[in-house]
Formats: sequence, C-alpha cells, structure tokens
Amino acid sequence: MPTLPIPGAQKLLERLRSNPLTVRVLRNTSYVFSASTLSAVLSMLQSIMAGRLLGVEAFGLLGVITQFSSVINKITSFRMSELVVSYIGEYTSKGDKRHAAAVFKIAGLGEITSSFLAFLILLALAPLGARYLAKDPQTVELFMIYGLSVVMNLISESATGLLQIFDRFRTIAMITVAQSIVTLLLIGIAYIYKGDLFQVVLAYLVGKGLWAGSISIAALWTARAEWGPGWWKSPLSLVLNRKRDLFRFAISTNLSGTINLVTRDSDILWLTALSSPLQAGYYKVAKAFMNVLLIPVTPLISTTYREVAREVAAKSWKNVRYLLRSGSLISAIWTVPASLGLILFGPWLVQIYGSEFLPAYPILLILLVGVIAANIIYWSRSVLLPLGMPDFPVKVGFIAAAIQIVGMLVLVPRWGAPMMALMMSVFFVINSTTLLWKTILELRRAEDDYPVNEIEE
Repeated sequence: MPTLPIPGAQKLLERLRSNPLTVRVLRNTSYVFSASTLSAVLSMLQSIMAGRLLGVEAFGLLGVITQFSSVINKITSFRMSELVVSYIGEYTSKGDKRHAAAVFKIAGLGEITSSFLAFLILLALAPLGARYLAKDPQTVELFMIYGLSVVMNLISESATGLLQIFDRFRTIAMITVAQSIVTLLLIGIAYIYKGDLFQVVLAYLVGKGLWAGSISIAALWTARAEWGPGWWKSPLSLVLNRKRDLFRFAISTNLSGTINLVTRDSDILWLTALSSPLQAGYYKVAKAFMNVLLIPVTPLISTTYREVAREVAAKSWKNVRYLLRSGSLISAIWTVPASLGLILFGPWLVQIYGSEFLPAYPILLILLVGVIAANIIYWSRSVLLPLGMPDFPVKVGFIAAAIQIVGMLVLVPRWGAPMMALMMSVFFVINSTTLLWKTILELRRAEDDYPVNEIEE
C-alpha cells in the first residue's frame, strides 16, 4: 500500500481501516457520499444556471416557492425513515420478518396519510404564500404546481429507511444522481431557450417526482425480496403492543422536525416575509454554497446512526465512542479545507452567478460559522434517540429556536439577509454544542450503569 505524503495521514487511514465498525460506516457512506458529492456539483450547476437565467429577485422567488412546499410537507411529516431504521432494525436483528413488515406497513400508511393532508394544507395556504411571501398574488399557480411534489413523496421517507436497513445505499446513491442529472438537463434546456420561472419550477418538480417514485419502488421491491411476496399482509396488530413506543418516537421526531421547520428549513420564508425577495436571492446563493459543504457529510448521519443504534443495543459503549470520534474526524477532513476554500475564493465563486450576486459573500461567511459546528458534530441529535432520549433534542431545539426567532424579528427587518445568516449560525451552534454535552453525559452514565463490552477489532 502506498504511503500518503501528508504527515500523520497514513496513521489516520490505518486507524479508520482497523475497526469493522468504521469500515461498515465508510463502505455504506462511500456510496451515498459519492452520489451526494456528484449531486452537490450538479445541484450547484442547476443553481448557477437558474440564478443567471432568472436574476436575483426571481431567484429569490424560486427559493420561496420550493421551500414553501417543503415546509408544509414537513409539518405533517413524522420522519418515518428514523422510525423504520430503529424498529425494523430491531426486529430484523431477531429474524422476525412479520413484525418488521408490519412496522413498514404502518409507517407507509401513516406517511401516505400525512402527504395528502400536507397537500390540502398547501392548497389552502398557497394564496397567502403568494401574497405575503412572494409579494406577488400572480405566483399562486406556481405555488400550487410545485405543491404536487408533496403528494409525490408518498412513502419516500419510510422507503429510504428500509433501503438503509438492508444495505441498499448504492441504490439510494444511483437514484439521487439520476434525479440530479434529469433536473440539470431540464434547467439546461430552460437556460438555452431563455425560459422563465415557470420552466425552472417545473424542472425541479419533475426531479422531485423522479426521486420519490424511484425510492418508493426500490423499497417495495426490497420488501418483497426480504420478506416474501405477501409481506404486505402482515397484520398491524402484531405491533399494537408497542403502539405507545411507536407513537412517542414518531411524535418526538415530528416535534424535532417542526422546530427545524420554523427555523432552519423556513429561513427563506422568514427572510422574504420580514424583508424582500431580493434579500432572499442573495441569501439563497450563500446557502447554495453551504449546501455543498453539508451534502457530503449528510450521508454520515444515517450510516453512523445505524451502527450507533446497534452498539447501544449491545451496550458496547467503547464502540459508540469510537464511532462518534471517528465520524467527527471524517467530517473534519472534508469540512476544514472546504471552509478555507470558501473563505479564500468565495468572492470569485459567488460571481459565477453574476456580478449582481456579490453581496452574498459576507452572508456566506456568517453562515459558515454555524455550518462548521453542525458538520463536525453531525451526530449530535440522532445519537440520543437509541439512548432513550428522543425528547431532549426537542427541548434544546425549542430553546435555540426561540432565541433565533426573537433575533430574526428584531434584526432582519432592518438588516436583511446578513442578520438571517447570523441567527441561523446561532441556532446551529447552540443546538450542536448542547447536544454534544448531553451525549457525553449520557454515555458516562450508561457506562456506570451497564457492563462495558469490548470494542470489535
């Protein structure tokens, strides 16, 4: 094996390769990482073409329309992928296929119900979104058209969780890349033929539909392969004895998602409501570069969570600590140099969108502080779930969200996008560092209460 030229890099690589836990995380992450990295590049190209085609203000409107549907969808979402990973993973480890199938069935039915409910809410609120967020009542049809993406989701969250459980990370990766390519091609066509906001919205809608439909079909195929053709006949009564646990888990993850919903996931809506679509255009460009920083780390969340859940169930606390330290180290290897690159070359990169987007650079720098914290401690929320504390992230998120919202209401109307970026970074830092502290505390307590199993070598 060749020696790496960077001092200490060879030792680091050997450390990561020496433990089967890290090997599994890296193997599964590699599929999604490769796809996410490629998807990030394609998404950036999509964003650049859309920005150059539409201009700052219309580009901000695009962000309002797409985020409006996403936010409403998440209002009724119970983050079924996490529930599926936790409970189907538990039954699968015991070889209990019927109970595992029943959990997937109830998760899918719940998600379908929530998707249609979200669409009805969207139709009711679209006129208000057009008037008060887009500042243009004529855009109501665009809100409704893109709102179809909510219905298209159907069982996509449950499907993603099932594919993760059965190591179909490569399938997820292929679908992610395919969606990005199709969306890029459609936006490219709109760019070449000097299209407008409608064509760009339609391109994103088609991409969303392709992803959700493909993920759902792949999961149904996997369920048939793993549990047999009659898996869907498994009665829901099999898991009724755990209905309280399932309900508590789903509600906790929904509340946690709702907190993110009114802060992180609706930032563009807050900005346009308190300021203007023009400020949203600048902010959306800065956020596009932050997404590039976040996307390669995002796959680590699901792959690390799966391994951590297994080790917590086995009470292998050394393994849990090893996974968390190694995960943060892997994230830092990407995050630190990428952040330095954005600091040094940010002004030139922003101007790829057009010189009129240059005010986005200081916004980018402010956002960077919070994103670095979120990336390095990416596991801070999910690790508390298998430790039996799904409620704690909700409480912390609520406090951080309250601070952020007060700051936005006071500062954003006067200062616009830079203050929105500052409040977003405040939320990330408070949330991540507090959950890190709680995780360390709970692991110490668990080690005192339960025997410590040896680390796998």
